[in-house]
Amino acid sequence: MSVVENFPNAVRHVENTWILMPDGCRLAARIWLPVDAETKPVPAILEFLPYRKRDFMRSRDESMHSYFAGHGYAALRVDLRGSGDSGGVLFDEYSQQEHDDAVEIIRWITRQPWCSGSVGMMGISWGGFNSLQVAALQPPELKAIITLCSTDDRYADDVHYMGGCLLNENLQWGSILLTYNGYPPDPELVGDAWRDMWMERLNNAVPFPALWMEHQRRDDYWKHGSVCEDFSAITCPVYAIGGWADGYSNAVPRLLAGLSGPRKGLIGPWAHGFPHHSLPWPTIGFLQEALRWWDQWLKGLDTGIMDEPLYRVWMQESVPPQPTYEVREGRWIAEESWPSSRIDEQVFRLNPGGIEAAEPVSTALTFCSPQTTGLAAGEWCGFGDEGEMPADQRGDDGRSLTFDSEPLTGCLEILGAPVVTMDLAVDRPHALVAVRLNDVAEGGASTRVTYGLLNLAHHISHETPEPMVPGRRYIIAVQLNDIAHAFPPGHRIRVAVSTAYWPIAWPSPEPVTLTLFTGSSTLALPVRPPRPQDDTLRPFEAPQHGPLEEHTMLRPAPYTRTIERDMTTDETIYTVHSDGGDIGGAALARLEAIDLEIGYTILRRYRIGETDPLSAQAEMLQKAVLRRGSWMTRIETRTRMSATVDNFLLSADLEVYEGEDLAFSKNWNLSIPRDLV
Repeated sequence: MSVVENFPNAVRHVENTWILMPDGCRLAARIWLPVDAETKPVPAILEFLPYRKRDFMRSRDESMHSYFAGHGYAALRVDLRGSGDSGGVLFDEYSQQEHDDAVEIIRWITRQPWCSGSVGMMGISWGGFNSLQVAALQPPELKAIITLCSTDDRYADDVHYMGGCLLNENLQWGSILLTYNGYPPDPELVGDAWRDMWMERLNNAVPFPALWMEHQRRDDYWKHGSVCEDFSAITCPVYAIGGWADGYSNAVPRLLAGLSGPRKGLIGPWAHGFPHHSLPWPTIGFLQEALRWWDQWLKGLDTGIMDEPLYRVWMQESVPPQPTYEVREGRWIAEESWPSSRIDEQVFRLNPGGIEAAEPVSTALTFCSPQTTGLAAGEWCGFGDEGEMPADQRGDDGRSLTFDSEPLTGCLEILGAPVVTMDLAVDRPHALVAVRLNDVAEGGASTRVTYGLLNLAHHISHETPEPMVPGRRYIIAVQLNDIAHAFPPGHRIRVAVSTAYWPIAWPSPEPVTLTLFTGSSTLALPVRPPRPQDDTLRPFEAPQHGPLEEHTMLRPAPYTRTIERDMTTDETIYTVHSDGGDIGGAALARLEAIDLEIGYTILRRYRIGETDPLSAQAEMLQKAVLRRGSWMTRIETRTRMSATVDNFLLSADLEVYEGEDLAFSKNWNLSIPRDLV
C-alpha cells in the first residue's frame, strides 16, 4: 500500500467544529478541506459514527478523509449524539434521533461556504447502515452513498439474530457498545463541561444486549432502519461493498436486486474492513474506486464506472482450512445484472449414499449433536485477526449428519446462495439447525464454504414463529450465506447438518434429536458458467491512502484464542483475548498530535457442557483508558449471560474511574423471557 503525500489539492484540517442541532445539542465534527474550498466550493462526504473521531479512530480517519480532501472534496467525520465529543446521550443504534441529526448535518454542510451543495454519505458497518437509512429519507442534498459491510435487514442479517437464532455476537457487540458509552469527551475540546457530559452519559447507560434480546421476533423495532422494508425509498445512487470473510456480504446482492436506481455491488475476499487494507488479500485501491464514484455522482464527471458490470466479486478458489489467511486465492468475475439469468440452479438429492442426482432413496436418519458442535466455526464477523477463520471442519462434521458427493470430475463454480431443503422431524418444540456447505479435499480436509442457521420455530415467519410439533414431518428450506466458490476436480461437496452451533448461536433449551428423511431432502446450488468477458475486466488500482498520524506503541497487543476441555466435568471453555482495536495493534498507545494515551483490552469466554444446553455461559471483560498528563479515566465492564428453560439471564457491571478514584458504578441483573428461542 502506498502513502500519497502530495495531493492534487493542498489540504486544510479543522480539528473540531460544532454543528448545532435544532434542540440545542452540539455535535462535534472533524473536517478536511481543500485549502481554497471557500473560494472554490466542493462537494462534501459525510461519515457519521459513534466511534470517536478525536482518538480511537483518529489514524484511520486521517488517512482516508485527507485523501478525499486532497482530491477535491470536503470530508467530515461527525461524532453521533452521546458519543465522542458530541453532546447528548446515545440510547440505541440507528434511532430516529440519529436519522434526524444526520439530515440536519447534511443541511448544515450545504450552507457552508466551502460546499458546492452536493453531499455524499459513506461508512463501514454502523456508518454503512446509517448511510442506507438516511438515503431512504431522501434528503434532497444527498446525491449518492457508499455503504460497506452493512445490511438492509436489521433482524435477519445483523449481529443480533441469524435465522431467528440468538447470536453470541449480540452479547459481544452490546457489551462493547456499553463500554464505548462510558468513554468521556475530551476536556481539551469541551472544556470544564466534560465531567457533567460524562456523568449524563453514564447515568443513562443502557445494557444493550438486554435491549436487543427483548425483541426476539422481527417486530417493528427491527423494521425501523431496515431499508428492505421499502427499497423504493432509496432513489440516490448506491455503491454496496462487502467481503466474503465478513458477516454482512448477503446485503450486497439483495440491494442490487431490490433497488431500482443507479447501483453497483462489489464483494472481495475481505473481512470486516476497508478493501484497501483488510485481510485476506488481495486488497484494492478502494479510495481511488470511491473517487470514481464520487466524481460521477457529486461532480457530474463521466468516470466510466457505470459502464462496468453491475456486480463484481472475488471467485474464491479452494484452499486448505486455515485459522488465518494472508491471501485468498481466486480471480475477479462479474455479472451484468443481478439476479443473473446466467446462474443455473442445480438440485441434488440428499440420499443415504450422499449428494446425488439419482432417484430418491427414502430413509430416516436420526441424530443429536453434542452441544460443542461449532467450535471450528471461527467468528461470525471476522476483522482479519488471527484465528478468526473457520478451522478444519472434520471435528464439527463428526458431530453432524453429513452427505458427501462423489469426487467431482471437473471444476464446479457457484455464485449466490445455496439452499438446503430438509424433510425433517424433531422431538422438541424448540430447535435450531446449522447447515454447512463444505469443500472436502482428497486427503479429507474439510473447508467451510458457507453456512446458514435456522430457528425451526421461524421456518415460516420471523414475525409470527410457532413451536414445532414433536414428531411431525416438515419440509423446511435453509438458505445459506451468499458465496462465490470454485470446487476443483477430485474434491467432494459436503452438506453437514447439526442441532447445535456453539459459540456462534445460543443453544436450544433442551437437547434436540432430529430425524432427516433422505430422498425428499435436497441441495440446490447456484452454478455459474464461465464468462469470457471476466478476463477483460478493468483492473483495480493498487491501494493508496493519505498520511497516517504518528502514534507511539506503549504496550503491544497480545491476541490469543484457546479451547480447553475439563475431562472431569465434560465442560469446554473457549477463550479469546484481544486488544488494540483501531490503534495500530497496540494495547496502549500515545497519539502524539493530541498528547493522549489510549488503551483497550477485551476478553471473551464461552463455556458449555457436552450434553446440557443449559450449561452454556458467556462472559465479556473489557478495560479502556484515556490519559493526558494528570487527567486519566478508566472504564471497566463485565457482562455475563446464561439461561434457564424459560429465561435468558444477563448481568452487567459498569465501573468508571477518574484517576484512581471510583467515579461511577452501576450493575444490572436481568431476566428476559425466552420467546421460542
